[in-house]
Amino acid sequence: MDEQEIHRRIGELVAEEHRLERAHVGQELSEDEQQRLRDLSVQLDQCWDLLRQRDARRRAGLDPDDAQVRPANVVEGYRQ
Repeated sequence: MDEQEIHRRIGELVAEEHRLERAHVGQELSEDEQQRLRDLSVQLDQCWDLLRQRDARRRAGLDPDDAQVRPANVVEGYRQ
């Protein structure tokens, strides 16, 4: 995925997140919906991480296309 594709994917994920949240203003989300929000958050973190990897590779004179999506446990571990 190149930067344009990653940004498009981020936009899709954010739009889905907002639709889900707006559909439940003042209401509690179901367990499935809460899980979907968590999944969206992880996927967004993976996309942002991939953008950072591509940028770092480019600045280091390496091929940004060699950057790969890291597993959820890796990108989520950055928060700790």
